[in-house]
Amino acid sequence: MAATATRIDCDIHPAVEGTRTTLLPYLDDHWKEQVVSRAIDGLDLNSYPPNMPFCGRADWRPAHGKPGSDLAMVQRGAFDQLGASHAICNVLYGAQAVFDPYMAAAFCKAINDWIAAEWLAKDSRLRASIVVPMQAPDLAIEEIERRAGDHRFVSVLVLAQGDMLLGKRHFWPVWQAAEKHKLPIAIHAGSQYRGAPSSIGWPSYRYEYYLAEAQAFQAQILSLVYEGVFGKFPGLKVVLMESGVSWLPAFMWRANKTWRGVRVEVPWVEREPAAIIRDHIRFTMQPFDGPPDAAGVADIIEQIGSDKMFLFASDYPHWQFDGDDAMPPHLPASIVSRMCADNPLETFPRLKLAA
Repeated sequence: MAATATRIDCDIHPAVEGTRTTLLPYLDDHWKEQVVSRAIDGLDLNSYPPNMPFCGRADWRPAHGKPGSDLAMVQRGAFDQLGASHAICNVLYGAQAVFDPYMAAAFCKAINDWIAAEWLAKDSRLRASIVVPMQAPDLAIEEIERRAGDHRFVSVLVLAQGDMLLGKRHFWPVWQAAEKHKLPIAIHAGSQYRGAPSSIGWPSYRYEYYLAEAQAFQAQILSLVYEGVFGKFPGLKVVLMESGVSWLPAFMWRANKTWRGVRVEVPWVEREPAAIIRDHIRFTMQPFDGPPDAAGVADIIEQIGSDKMFLFASDYPHWQFDGDDAMPPHLPASIVSRMCADNPLETFPRLKLAA
């Protein structure tokens, strides 16, 4: 499927082969010595273990190494096979989860420098999210400021499940820096494993954990809306990645209903939560958890009430679909057109600025 028009893939996943291999040239002397002498490696998130079939479609797995680790293979998959004209790289690695904030900051810096030098510099169709150490907001801000001058970086990547809800004032300086540099916040499925993935404890099976990810995204939306983040930072956009979308209508209805009853507690939320969500929250459409028929999909889109919220994504190399078409079936043509170009360009304004 050759790319014939603007078709921006908002979520692909280059893989870090290892801390002592891939990232070593991008660490300072202290951390080079530390990762070698302490054999710090294998920091893949438990959310995305490379050997799990879900984390790499069979035909997208290289002969050696992790799915997503070979640039040429990713180029063939994302651009030649799936038809993207541009793609945003979101690196999921243990830098986002380690407890030592200084180690986290060093690894995030190394990831960003690696993706810039070895991916973005080699293909002008690629962009990336800035990986930041949310363990320490002050260090996260430093990394945003360090990388903000490079307009190939178009968003800030955080995990859906961390130390605390993202609407807390603790994180507001990070959102202020992101808004200043026109960087949306990409909240991606995944966990720092500071707490149970479920709100009432630990599941027994990976299936339960993956399905419960939607609860984390819902909690983050509520936190951002009700803590007043979008009132304080009206230019901020938030992109939910791999969150699913079919839960959104009932969630927005319930958020509105409850707000009408108890809004005295949050007087700064001056509009219905659903309206705020439509203005500020965006969703990548892979994986798509919609109904299996066109009428059902049309109902979901109508109930959500916006054609601006959806972004095209393949989730390459994760195994979310078979074949060569990453576009979910049964979407209205008008939605398909918007989610490939107009919506990404509105959501990621730095895409327009990038050379």
